[in-house]
Parts: sequence; structure tokens; C-alpha cells
Amino acid sequence: MRDPAGAAPQAGGPARIGPVFRVLRLFTVIHPGEPAKALLLTLNSFLIMFGYYQIKPIRNGLLLAAHPAEIQSYLAIPQALLFIVVIKLFARLAALVPRHLLITYVSLFCVSNLVLFNILSWVGVPVSWMGVIFFVWIGMYNLLIPAQFWGFANDIYSEEEGKRLFPMIAFGASLGAVVGPMFAKLIIPSLGSYGMMLAASGIIVASLPLTWAIHHRDVREHRARAAAEPDVPHPKELPLARTGGFRLVAASRYLLLIALMMGLYNFINSLGEFMFSRLQQTAALRILGTGTSGGVDLQNYISTAFAGYQELGSIIGLIIQLFLVSRIFRWVGIGGALFFLPLIAMGGYGYAMFGASLVFMKWLKAFENGTDYSLMKTTRSALFLITSREEKYKAQAAIETFFVRGGDTVTALVVWFGTIVLALSIEGFAAINVVSILVWLVLCVLISREYRKRKAGTTTGGNIPKTA
Repeated sequence: MRDPAGAAPQAGGPARIGPVFRVLRLFTVIHPGEPAKALLLTLNSFLIMFGYYQIKPIRNGLLLAAHPAEIQSYLAIPQALLFIVVIKLFARLAALVPRHLLITYVSLFCVSNLVLFNILSWVGVPVSWMGVIFFVWIGMYNLLIPAQFWGFANDIYSEEEGKRLFPMIAFGASLGAVVGPMFAKLIIPSLGSYGMMLAASGIIVASLPLTWAIHHRDVREHRARAAAEPDVPHPKELPLARTGGFRLVAASRYLLLIALMMGLYNFINSLGEFMFSRLQQTAALRILGTGTSGGVDLQNYISTAFAGYQELGSIIGLIIQLFLVSRIFRWVGIGGALFFLPLIAMGGYGYAMFGASLVFMKWLKAFENGTDYSLMKTTRSALFLITSREEKYKAQAAIETFFVRGGDTVTALVVWFGTIVLALSIEGFAAINVVSILVWLVLCVLISREYRKRKAGTTTGGNIPKTA
């Protein structure tokens, strides 16, 4: 049967290479028969990130229009507490329904929340409350939805396939992160904060048929290879085991190291985000005047400014994803790719220790986030290619949500102590990040070693570690 995006097998001869396949080979190593499913995943990742970037700037506009920049860090505490409940419910749902229904139910729940926010606005809930509520909610959404997508992608590919194809799939997310802020910056003044939420809801719903198509195509391919009986469910059509995500992380040194790295990196990233937010808020109040605090003009000004900053980071991420990620994987492997972002962050925050302007922090954070969205995100997702199905979904979701927000919680404590007790400047917070990056590099060394051990175990006939 012909794969329209790839190659058409022909009896008695080699597969005929299609034009799409030829283009894809310019950016990654891809084999005949692989493009169709990989392109569907790429489109899926594009829609997830494009939809997210319609509402990402809104969180900053709603919050900073009525609250100081420090509150962003403090709100990590309720977010982390919320994730304890969310991850337990996610693991329980994953044990009841197959993967495509799991993704569908979680996504539709998020859509219902966005509709609810509009209702709360219509009944007159003040912006000071809405900013806090929405900021806490989007902190759940922007981690859980990508985590379940990458768990899905990890469940589809082997380690060898994922190493080749993940850079291409992540390109869709990088492209969505570029186009999303551009689109948001144009329509935020017209639709406003709550209109953007409804637009994002439609995009989330539009991504669900892709998930079903990918799931059924993957199951058909595995059935064909295994010559399975049509009436016998394939393992990928079944719910997962009942083991919880936190228990899986605690039982594995490899997963625990990844969790610690993600928590520490998010602490560093969030502290940098606080530094940039404080500078941006100060500039906005200086331009518009302090009397506009909480007003629509200030909301839209900050939202538009953040959309431009996020657009810059996304463009950088797209370039890295398109031209560098697959090559870095081939040159230094997945373990070696872990070191690029901490070294970039070390140089940026090391310089910021001696003076940080709004323009410098904008470019530093744009390069940091761009590398995170592209190389780092692809790398940390690829770390789960050598894990069990339960670890791919449940442990990855726990790490990408609770442990990430745990890093934000530490940021909240540091911001409070640094601003209230020590009265630190932006340069002082940059120095804290430099020390933290040194620890991050040590964790990268340990994870790289554990990755090689696990990979050796799976390629020499050993089994992926299981947990009770």
C-alpha cells in the first residue's frame, strides 16, 4: 500500500521515493514508510503549541495588570500542590482507558475550563482574582498536555526510531511556538484575553482527531508486523498498569535524577523569568503611568510585549530545531545533548551578574527558552525512549508537572527571601542562578551515565526495569 508522504513499495524492486520523503531527508534520517505517521505527530505537536501560545501571553497580562511581578513565583506553591492531585487522577484514568481516550478526556477537560473562565468573567469576577486563577490553571495545562503528548510519542517509537524522528516531530512544536505568538500579537487587541481562551479551545479540539488517527495507524502497523489475531487486543490498545507516577519515579535512580534535573532547571528558568518580568513591568508602568495599574491598557501592553518576547524565543527555537537538533543527536548523542542548555545559561547569567538591562534579559531569556523549547525539550523527551510504557506516561507526566513546579516553588521561596529580606538586585538573582547551573551540570553527568547503562541493558537483551 502506498504511503503518500513517503515511499511506494513496488513488487520485485526497491521502494519509489516520494518528494515529501526527499525533503524530510534534508533535516533528519528517515526511512521509507515512516513519514506519514511522523508527519501526523508533527502536525499534532504544532497544534498543541500553537493553541498554547494563544493563551500564554494572556497569563502575564491578566496577572501583572493587577499584581507585582513577585506573585508569579509565589503562585508556584499552589500549582505544585494542585499537581499532587492531578497526577494521581491522571494515573488512575490511565489505568482505566487506553491511551487515545486518556488524551481525549484530559484535553476536553481543559477545554471545559477555558469556557468556565469566560463565564466567570461574564459574571463579573474581578481581574485581580482572574489573573491568579488563570495563572495557576495554565501552569497545569502547559506542562500536562505536552507531557501526555510526548508519552504518546515515546509509546509509538523505539529508541533508535525516536532518536531519528523526535527532532522532526518537535519541529512541529517549534513552528507552533513561532507562529502562535505572531498570531496572538495581532489578535489580542481585537479578541481580548477571554476571546483568546475560546480560540485556544477550538484548536485543542481540532488536535484530537489526529491523536485517534495516529493511534489506530500505529496499532495496525504493529498488528501487521506481529501477524496478530484481529479479535485479540494489542497491548497498546489496553490501559496501563495501576502503578502511580510518583512511585515509579521513586523506584528508579534514572528517573529520580531526571526529576531532580527538571526541578533545578525550572528553578533557574523561573528565576530568570522573574528577573525579566520585573524589568518589563517597571518599563510598562514608566511608559503608561502608575495610575493605569489593573487597567485594560496595561493588560494589553504587557500581553503584547510578552507575545513579542515569546515570538523571539520561538524563532530561535525553530532555527535550532530545524538545523541543529538532529545533527547534535548524531554528533554527541542524547546524553551529550543535555549539556548545551546549561552552558548557554551559564554564559548568560554569568554576564548578567555584572549588569542586566531589559534588552539584555529579553535576549538572554529568548535564547534560553528557544534552546529549551527545541533541543532541551527533544532531549528530555528522548530520555524516556528506553523506559517502560508506565514510565513513559505516568512517570514522565509526574516529572514534567509536579517536579517542574517543585522547582518553581523553590523559586518562590528564593524570590521572597531575596526581595523582602536581602533586597537583592537583578544582578544578585543572576548570581544565584550561576551557582545553581553548576549543580545542573553535575546532574547532567550522572543522567548521561545512567542513560548509557539503561541503553546497554536494553540492547544486550536485558529488560527495561519494571516496578511493582
